[in-house]
Amino acid sequence: MNPSTESQSLARTLIRDKSRPREIFDIAMTTLSGICIGLTVLPLFAVLIYVMIKGGSRLSLSLFTQLPPAAGQTGGGIANAILGTFITVGIASVIAVPIGVLAAVYLSEFSFSSQTARQVARSIRFATNVLSGVPSIIAGVFAYSLVVLTTGTFSAFAGGVALSVLMLPTIIRTTDEALKIVPQDIRWASVGVGASNYQTVLKVVLPAALPAILTGVTLAVARASGETAPLLFTALSSNFWPRGLMSPTPSLAVLVYNFSTSFDLKLQELAWAASLVLVFLVLISSIIARLATRQSQF
Repeated sequence: MNPSTESQSLARTLIRDKSRPREIFDIAMTTLSGICIGLTVLPLFAVLIYVMIKGGSRLSLSLFTQLPPAAGQTGGGIANAILGTFITVGIASVIAVPIGVLAAVYLSEFSFSSQTARQVARSIRFATNVLSGVPSIIAGVFAYSLVVLTTGTFSAFAGGVALSVLMLPTIIRTTDEALKIVPQDIRWASVGVGASNYQTVLKVVLPAALPAILTGVTLAVARASGETAPLLFTALSSNFWPRGLMSPTPSLAVLVYNFSTSFDLKLQELAWAASLVLVFLVLISSIIARLATRQSQF
């Protein structure tokens, strides 16, 4: 055999021997990552399947059109709670989305003009991080003191204020990160053709970051839809249709809490059905946000 051929074969063998531990390590880490992903997704599917099994049997037209039944009666629905959830979450979104987006725009686009502005931006980011870790019941107590005691009544507006406090940190942080992702070259190009900073933000930066902003808003709405403690302090509950923004208002989360602790098996079934509806509402909002962001990208 040619000596050069033998040396080449030996070199290939040495390279293969050296790369073999690396390949084994890559396979092991890939397998470990797959297992971790499976363990992360497993609780989600377990919860969805269990809620569908327990609440699927109560799905019917009457569930979405009728009021909850009295204790000991059969039938009924959760239509008032669905409407009340839309009202309170809608009020919270009207309050939180503009404030959160504008705060994030200031942090990302206008907080570098002076030393004072940078200090204010650092304070806002610190307050946002602290607020994101505040328990939801504290937001309920805050809205109770601010709105309920002032107006003298539990109301959907008070519930919306409480939920908006919980939505703000998510909207501010996700919008801030979304604006940072937009390339700086786009801003320079806009300013280079004569646009002002405000025009650049409104007509260039915000449309480019809109998909990520909508995703953040969806996450905030999903969190607000499932909160119970703040609504117990503010919107309270009712077994009747909502009578206005300044009156006690039912919600799916509070209905699930009240009915799940009842000794009436029919009310417990309604609680499971309300849980399933709440999960579907969050899923539908996520799908709508995905479709909206997909359309905005074309």
